[in-house]
Amino acid sequence: MGKRIAKWAAVILLLVLAAAVLIVPAEVERRVNRTLQPQSQVRSEQAKELHRRLLVADLHADSLLWGRDLCARGTRGHVDLPRLVEGNVAVQAFTVVTKVPRGLNIERNEPDSDLITWSAMVQPWPPRTWTSLRERALYQAELLHRLAQDSDGRLVVVKSREDLRSFLERRTREPGIVAGFLGLEGAHALEGRLDNVDALFDAGFRMVGLTHFFDNEFAGSAHGAAKGGLTPLGRDLIRRLEERRILVDLAHASPQAIQDVLAMATRPVIVSHTGVKGTCDNRRNLSDAELRVIAATGGVIGIGFWPAAVCGGDVRSIARAIRHAVKIAGVDHVGLGSDFDGAVTTPFDASGLGQLTQALLAEGFTPQEIEKIMGGNVVRLLGENLP
Repeated sequence: MGKRIAKWAAVILLLVLAAAVLIVPAEVERRVNRTLQPQSQVRSEQAKELHRRLLVADLHADSLLWGRDLCARGTRGHVDLPRLVEGNVAVQAFTVVTKVPRGLNIERNEPDSDLITWSAMVQPWPPRTWTSLRERALYQAELLHRLAQDSDGRLVVVKSREDLRSFLERRTREPGIVAGFLGLEGAHALEGRLDNVDALFDAGFRMVGLTHFFDNEFAGSAHGAAKGGLTPLGRDLIRRLEERRILVDLAHASPQAIQDVLAMATRPVIVSHTGVKGTCDNRRNLSDAELRVIAATGGVIGIGFWPAAVCGGDVRSIARAIRHAVKIAGVDHVGLGSDFDGAVTTPFDASGLGQLTQALLAEGFTPQEIEKIMGGNVVRLLGENLP
């Protein structure tokens, strides 16, 4: 009798675990990665025609985190290959999250808890990812390369200027293809070791954010406890990233860390996803002074799509934030940083990016300016700064 009970208990446990794997991640994503207007609202023929001609590029999407088949059109979340193609996205940054504290907020977070451990175990990711932030980053890089292999040529992983040049030339003949490149959301995934930069470079990472929602060994976060600047190890990291021609991403960095990086940077820096205090004044967003100095490096500022970035849930709020960023930083230094699939609500998913083209026209931007903002600036930056 005891053996029979144990057997049934094991069966029930396996069923519970299977249900968790199949159901829980999907339900969590449905709750946190929401879209307010899932269907395209573009009605202007001018906007439709202009959007068809654009090279759209987005600097931030956390889509590798959620366990969806990104080759297939999904019923949840914001990004997959069919929706990228429908939205005419040419270049998409796939950004990798490795640690998120409980009670996440933009004011103050401690680093002593982590929701990604639970996510890694439930999905399930390989056991090596359950205790190592570095392995979580490397595993998500593997997922992107696997996606490219399974995409029948629709996705190309870009690691060099030559990769990008070859992709863009091919896209003139095959418009339904997308280039993806890897970014890291928070240098804590290096686990305090500069030699891990080389491991991540070899895995394809070409953009590294110094911090996420908490302070780490390298720099203070805008949302951390101390909110300090670069540490001595952080200064060494900046030099190592520049040597490897990896773009430094200042999203989520504290004001002091931003100031410290800009004082020593010798190459363009990037802000993959942000808002601006000029239209939405909170701790998450950049000041006018920060916008000017980032632009002075030759960098690009990616304007986000979520309410805390733009103080609104509609596409007009995004366009207004872009207008302010262009006014301060210049039209050559502003791009898109959606934060798609980053546990945020956005007005549209990747398939609806034509709505933003229409909103920028309504905001008074010229077609030439829109070409730069919607992707031209990012493509130029990558073409000049990738290895």
